[in-house]
Amino acid sequence: MRGKIIRGIGGFYYVHTGEESGIYECRAKGIFRKDNRKPLVGDDVELDVLDGTERIGNIRTILPRRSELIRPAVANVDQALVIFAVASPSPGFNLLDRFLIMMGQRGIPCIVCFNKLDLDTRGDGERYRKIYADCGYRTVAVSAETKEGIAELKELLKGRTTAVAGPSGVGKSSLVNCLQTNVRMETGQISVKIQRGRHTTRHTELIAAGDGTYILDTPGFSSLEVFDLEKEQLAEYYREFAAYEKYCRFAGCAHIREPVCGVRDAVEQGAVSRIRYENYCLIYEELKNRRRGTAIRQKEIKGT
Repeated sequence: MRGKIIRGIGGFYYVHTGEESGIYECRAKGIFRKDNRKPLVGDDVELDVLDGTERIGNIRTILPRRSELIRPAVANVDQALVIFAVASPSPGFNLLDRFLIMMGQRGIPCIVCFNKLDLDTRGDGERYRKIYADCGYRTVAVSAETKEGIAELKELLKGRTTAVAGPSGVGKSSLVNCLQTNVRMETGQISVKIQRGRHTTRHTELIAAGDGTYILDTPGFSSLEVFDLEKEQLAEYYREFAAYEKYCRFAGCAHIREPVCGVRDAVEQGAVSRIRYENYCLIYEELKNRRRGTAIRQKEIKGT
């Protein structure tokens, strides 16, 4: 039997094998430990059924992974859905850009979602959506309260495993509840097994939301560092810059203070979002200062 690991707790793995077959509680065979391989949430696996009535089995094979994240530790994520509110709270665009960079480093496509359209009294939702649509991202504006835009969002998630993330207060939980109908049933099935006296700690979990569709509910985030990135590489993650870099006087222009910069001109003309450009400058300086600090520490170590 084949299935997908939707939760792992203390050596037990809960494998979703389909709407009809349900969830199996499994152990992983010792050969995985011998090979220094550990099953991850999101892994597609083959399992041996030990008890079909109680839905107990052993994971026999971990199928090849398409992708892998470290935090949270999860495999086979097809895309990420990053959720911010149009209002209450106002979106933190610097945080949004950091998340897009982080996912870009891992080659994972992103959907940018602005929730709480029902609170959008100034028409900001469409303006925010357009900023990122013009950068080439798939975007959607929705309301978990009125269900506006939910059908469009469901279509974007269909048949894929999607990591859902967003800061607190943006209505992420309400939106996740709108995206599927089985979460209470599935969570209930898992809880019955977990409540046999083993574990109650919250762990990374996939929610089955239809045939081949899974949602990874990730903890809310408040800050993200851009790891393993040099300041010279940052512009690669601001894809809208590319069309204007040919107008820069210098090759390798940083687009910060150089004279005759096509990107800065595009910002002044409104062709590139000023919000995005200002975030770029802030992150660029952060990366620059980090490298300077590393060089100073290395110098101090050599001098000791």
